[in-house]
Amino acid sequence: NGAIFNRKSNTHSSSISSSYFLPFLSSSSLPIITLTHLHNPTPIPKPQPHKPLILNTTTANDVEAVKWEICKVSRASDYIPCLDNAAAIKALKGRRHMEHRERHCPKPSPRCLVPLPVGYKLPVPWPKSRDMVSLYGTFGKMSIWDCNILPPKVQAFIKLMKNSTIYTLSLFVVIFNLYPLPVFCCFYMFALRQAFSKIKWGKHTRVILDVGCGVASFGGYLLDKNVITMSFAPKDEHEAQIQFALERGIPATLSVIGTQSLTFPDNVYDMIHCARCRVHWDADGGKPLLELNRILRPGGVFVWSATPVYRDDERDQNVWNSMVALTESICWKVVAKTVESSGIGLVIYRKPVSNSCYEGRKKNDLLCVIKWRGKILHGIFRVNELAFWVISYFFSSPFYSWCFCLFVSRYVPLQSCLPKLSSALKWPAPWPERLSSKPQSLATESSAEDIYCDDTKHWSTLVSDVYLNALGINWSGIRNVMDMNAGYGGFAAALIDNPLWVMNVVPINLPDTLCVVFDRGLIGIYHDWCEAFNTYPRTYDLLHANYLFGNLTKRCDIEDVVVEMDRIMLPGGWLLVQDIMETVTKLTPILRSLHWETTLCEGQYLVGKKGFWRPTDGKHGLRFHTFFLSTVYSSSMAMLLTIVLSVYLFNFKPTLQLFLGIVICMMSLHMYFAPASMLVDLPVAAKTDPESLNNVSVDRTGS
Repeated sequence: NGAIFNRKSNTHSSSISSSYFLPFLSSSSLPIITLTHLHNPTPIPKPQPHKPLILNTTTANDVEAVKWEICKVSRASDYIPCLDNAAAIKALKGRRHMEHRERHCPKPSPRCLVPLPVGYKLPVPWPKSRDMVSLYGTFGKMSIWDCNILPPKVQAFIKLMKNSTIYTLSLFVVIFNLYPLPVFCCFYMFALRQAFSKIKWGKHTRVILDVGCGVASFGGYLLDKNVITMSFAPKDEHEAQIQFALERGIPATLSVIGTQSLTFPDNVYDMIHCARCRVHWDADGGKPLLELNRILRPGGVFVWSATPVYRDDERDQNVWNSMVALTESICWKVVAKTVESSGIGLVIYRKPVSNSCYEGRKKNDLLCVIKWRGKILHGIFRVNELAFWVISYFFSSPFYSWCFCLFVSRYVPLQSCLPKLSSALKWPAPWPERLSSKPQSLATESSAEDIYCDDTKHWSTLVSDVYLNALGINWSGIRNVMDMNAGYGGFAAALIDNPLWVMNVVPINLPDTLCVVFDRGLIGIYHDWCEAFNTYPRTYDLLHANYLFGNLTKRCDIEDVVVEMDRIMLPGGWLLVQDIMETVTKLTPILRSLHWETTLCEGQYLVGKKGFWRPTDGKHGLRFHTFFLSTVYSSSMAMLLTIVLSVYLFNFKPTLQLFLGIVICMMSLHMYFAPASMLVDLPVAAKTDPESLNNVSVDRTGS
């Protein structure tokens, strides 16, 4: 949730001739990246369906290659290292600006495995998952249909249940068909389109950022309009909204607008949406809104639906007046303001497309600050770049890592200034032409377009001929995909017709190509793979790593990256690695020590499949004893809450109240006495034979 590097992206006045550069530099355009910098020049092998894959059997030596243990932290099953660093959070001087929700990565990175929650079940298949969420760890085994709006009393009861730490209650909530959420979302999208006709879902408007997204229903139903939405919200102990969103198969990430910049480039989002996102846009002199201005494309719109828009009380009106003054100071124009008959309303702001509004003012401190400081920082960073590469060339890996942290690894604070808009910035082509047309953020040299076209053709051929047909991956069961080294986004572009979405990650130690990814109508994020990613465990079905590990091993061990991949990958999920044989040789025994099934194809494609295996520590008796005590406690609370609910909602007779309480208590107690095979939704044989876990198939499309 903090920008690891200050990437200055879309100003196009000149270009950098170097093929590699430090991503924090104030560069005026993207570098010229040769094809070998994005993928290995090894030719694409022709598919040979009759040639069997090279299957690698796991040996005892492979299993013992690395000794693994379960993470010994609070709520280990949902552990996020950089967001759950209790020591760092406790040492914070304040939390007023959401500092406790920002990244605080432990050093060194923990090398432990996240356990499966008791009663864990695989997510509901797509597209059913968009309307239904499988919850575990809060209510036990339970499914809630999210296509209905709950009555207020039931909402209050569920919130009470969630905050009561009832982990084993097997309760099924039946929600009456009051108002379908898809209908509401369609009505809301239609209302936005009517308020501002230039929105044009799926053509003019393709890439959206949803701030404080909840469970990302807005972004989920925009997928039907060919709109891709990056939904984000901060980590919350009681309401794991982003976890629900990802389990629904909707693009989402954990982030917060606090004191650090978001990990997105400048001028990339067509629209930013905030519906009661609880962000104080006028705080700290308007820094949160200036951050939105940085990432919003010139001519893009900001949709704000909150109580200050349509309420007349003193507090809301003070916020509204502050917002009016702030938006006028940055030259945002109100293009629509509506209040429905229900009393709910919204306002739509539009970012200017040029600097004429800024330059027409007699006094413009914002532009002056960024102009002079940009020149100074540019010169300083140039010196640091030269020193970094010279020092790291002559010294060992630990010193390389120290130099990297000294010159590069830093989080950029929110800025209080406006970047000057380039006259070269234009609105991208309509979707779907945007995917294949030349990105405007591409370097201006003639060879850059040829490299980009070759890269697109390369990935189209590789995906269709090899990835989809020759590696034995069950693509029909894949929904959430991450490209760990995205380059120009060619891998995601080649999969655009498949029922999945791709999170394109651009590593911070490689050339900055994320602007190109967004210009193509795709989504992505910056990240340092020597640290943990901002997502919950078990949220991605497939991870793709294309020549990722070569540069990483100079700063961190390959085991650190594997631990993180194991954390964020769904049990039964796939890992697809294309790399040199030296890297594959190092990676394979580590994956086997995790009891993953590994396959090597054509000498360069390593396919791994994660199982349900977790290490044992000989403390199962203590674990189940603790589980029994928590079950008894939960059963007692369940009986009490059931009686209260029956009186509060339905006015049941005392006899029926007692009967319902006993039923709920028995449903909870049965979890302790149930066989171990019921704790995870797997065959009994898989419980006795850990190796058989690798044979469990995962299908998220319902087939």
